[in-house]
Amino acid sequence: MEKAAPCRHAGAPPEEVVNLAVNAIQTIVEDDDFLTRRGLTRREFELALPTAIQRIRGSAAASNSDRRDFLVSIFGALKVAGVIHSFRMPDYGDDTVYQLDVPSVGRVAIIQKGCPDGNHSSVKWSRPDWANEAYLWWLCDSLSYQPGEHIAKGVNRLRNRFFDPGYSDAVDGVIFHNSMCGTSVRPCPKKSRSVSIGETEVPPPCLWVMPDRRGIDEIGPGDWNWNGNRELGFPKALLSFFGIVEAEYLNYIGFVGFARGARGTRATIASRYGPGQTTIFRSDAR
Repeated sequence: MEKAAPCRHAGAPPEEVVNLAVNAIQTIVEDDDFLTRRGLTRREFELALPTAIQRIRGSAAASNSDRRDFLVSIFGALKVAGVIHSFRMPDYGDDTVYQLDVPSVGRVAIIQKGCPDGNHSSVKWSRPDWANEAYLWWLCDSLSYQPGEHIAKGVNRLRNRFFDPGYSDAVDGVIFHNSMCGTSVRPCPKKSRSVSIGETEVPPPCLWVMPDRRGIDEIGPGDWNWNGNRELGFPKALLSFFGIVEAEYLNYIGFVGFARGARGTRATIASRYGPGQTTIFRSDAR
């Protein structure tokens, strides 16, 4: 699944190190003298541990305001550069949908989400009626999986939603990009195309064009965007901000395809990150 994205986390702890950390916590539970010196009984420590871990995770993870600030800084730079005419902020608390006015495209919906492996970030959304094009923007700072695994898990959830007759809408693409991209923690193979936004060097986002849902109700085998032949306007506009000209677009725009056959449904995820640079992941049928 790691091939679903071109980047890798640097310094993410291997499984053996995670196991050592688990063993260390278990050792603390059994060390009554250590706990007593800190005013705890073994029972109190065991009861408080889940809440303490959640509190540590909450303080370490990027806040929702950090994610907003990152997106707003990009949209503001796009506006200054003339890539978009304007953008409208969400009504926070009601939704996290940004409305961009993009030349030659019209109104584009950017649906702000967290890590794609969660149901909330990949399934629980709706496409606005006003959107000419709509995208999920995954702002994921988790090191739990490599970026490709996050993407593959999210696309799998989107595949289930795509073929579910209970839904009638679809997004036109997905974007995996946050302030971690291009740093020493998540080195980016597209770093040479980075631009300065404020004091930060920001690389081009990883962007995948999704299939069009038309024809999904037809019975029998079929495929949707399996070979990446769907073209959209916003990906080209977004990449132009990073100096990627029209002749280069196909070297940087990835795609997701779905196929349905006798054995079930499959997904293909192709990532492009420069001339001759491509990774492809294809899922098993299910």
